[in-house]
Amino acid sequence: MLYGNDVAPAIGDYGIIGDCRSAALISKGGSLDWLCWPWFDSPSIFAAILDTERGGFWRISPRGDYTVSRRYVPGTNVLETDFHTATGTLRLIDCMPVYDQQYTRTHQIPDREVLRKIECIAGEVKVRLVFAPRPKYGQCRSKWKHCGKLGVRVEFVGGALWLTSDLPLQLSERHVEAEAVLRTGDRRYCSMVMMEHGPATLSPLGEVSETALHQSLNWWRHWSERCEYDGPYRDTVLRSALLLKLLEFAPSGAIVAAPTSSLPERIGGDLNWDYRYCWLRDASMTVTALFGLGYHDEAEAFIEWLLHSTRLSQPRLLVMYGVYGKPIHRERELDYMQGYRKSRPVRMGNDARRQIQMDVYGEVVSATAQLDEFDKVIDSSNARVLRGIGKYVHQHWRQPDKGIWEPRGDPKLHTHSLLMCWTAMDKLLRLRKSGLLKKLDLEMVESTREAIRRQIEEHGWNESLQTYTAILGGQEVDASLLLMPKHEFVRADSPRMKSTYKRIQEKLGAGPGMLYRYCDPGMSPGEGAFGICCFWAAEYLALGGGSLHEADAEFRKVLQYSNDLGLFGEEIDPSDGKVLGNFPQAFTHVGLINTALTLAERAQREEQQAA
Repeated sequence: MLYGNDVAPAIGDYGIIGDCRSAALISKGGSLDWLCWPWFDSPSIFAAILDTERGGFWRISPRGDYTVSRRYVPGTNVLETDFHTATGTLRLIDCMPVYDQQYTRTHQIPDREVLRKIECIAGEVKVRLVFAPRPKYGQCRSKWKHCGKLGVRVEFVGGALWLTSDLPLQLSERHVEAEAVLRTGDRRYCSMVMMEHGPATLSPLGEVSETALHQSLNWWRHWSERCEYDGPYRDTVLRSALLLKLLEFAPSGAIVAAPTSSLPERIGGDLNWDYRYCWLRDASMTVTALFGLGYHDEAEAFIEWLLHSTRLSQPRLLVMYGVYGKPIHRERELDYMQGYRKSRPVRMGNDARRQIQMDVYGEVVSATAQLDEFDKVIDSSNARVLRGIGKYVHQHWRQPDKGIWEPRGDPKLHTHSLLMCWTAMDKLLRLRKSGLLKKLDLEMVESTREAIRRQIEEHGWNESLQTYTAILGGQEVDASLLLMPKHEFVRADSPRMKSTYKRIQEKLGAGPGMLYRYCDPGMSPGEGAFGICCFWAAEYLALGGGSLHEADAEFRKVLQYSNDLGLFGEEIDPSDGKVLGNFPQAFTHVGLINTALTLAERAQREEQQAA
């Protein structure tokens, strides 16, 4: 087998690089096993993480045995991997170059590039390269040509790839190989660019590659310097912020949920979904994180994307949208792909797009309402969108839906969905009182808000069990109930909320710092603890459900489940603490940031009270 193994590495063994338009996953072994080009939701160029035989990969590593250490260059999304062999140490630096605007105006640069720098930093090492792209999920035939000093060209329907390198490239059937012995101080470069609708701009190697790397390092460092959080978890928070920025689709402001598709929630199972889109649900929490860290431009761009996208489908809001705000494609299964460690099916597209999820209305309004907190404005066009959402919630809040967890069963009346409908009306009233939202039907909004509150307090509360419940009139809890204090529906230290937290820990606890999202094995059997829910529990304590010490301790427990680069997936395997699900997951990192911010606010408040 060309890949060398029929099993992909552990999900947490991957790092990520990107250019705010697409992203690549690279394993500890130096294998680029996932890249969709030119956008996050485009067909894959490399997909060995889903099928080591058909998916395609690009590996650079030493011959023979080695151990690995790796890190991000501080304050950047540039990945450094050191391979330690018996004869020497090889360093691989991976990035997708990004440039400041002034440089792009005065220099011709590739529109899409993956740049890989190889350097021997001690002794001597024999390095091996294998380049085996398989465009369009491995379904597209390609035509290969060695073009001498210009490298290797791979043509396929709709585009072409160019690989250039100062390694001696040898073209074989449907792949390229190269080998060389590097000694201390030796450097080699590899550049892959993509051509879609016109000639490709090839990046010269050597000094030009060093300039591209230098530009990228400076670009990320300058962005990182804007982070206003300076608490005890700065490095961890900044890594999460850098991940969010990397997953932002810069041309529109959208932030995708994850760069991957079909990485399983249960190894060998069928809980495999495509997350390369933007969920409205993530909106308010993501905006809170961005504003809280001082990234106002990104927060406003995301809000503008939200409001623009929702205009296209009003009065109903879709659950998710593509990076340009358009409805996504229907879900389909790639039955020829074996899936990550035989976890099938492999899915592209997501049929949750057709679901009714009433909580998204509250998320959009709550995200937009944060403009008021930071002295921003809402223009007349966006004000019409918000008033339209208010009217829609008034008319439909009693409608059963699929809820936050998107089960593919029958719709129900979910407490969290009603909570977010209440939040939509509450935030609209606040915007009206602040003068940012005029012409709002105050009587309609106020009466609807109070009706929703009564419904939750009367039917979302189980008196015999002393807990709020996931479904109105039900008995089970889910982790979304932890968000009730965050949205200011109830105080975190209220008796009802404290007993609900206790019940959630009893029913959903999965180990130190870990929570399942719900306890219905029929909906999602065998899945792991849910990443963001673990952070919600810590944030609930920080909001007043416990002491600052308890909240901080809970937060630290969750932090231990990141991979060695500080990256989290969607879920955590309770048996060994390893990553499950699509990776890296923006939602989990949003939970991390918001919890750190809430901890900092709590600490500051207690210091002021003690002074």
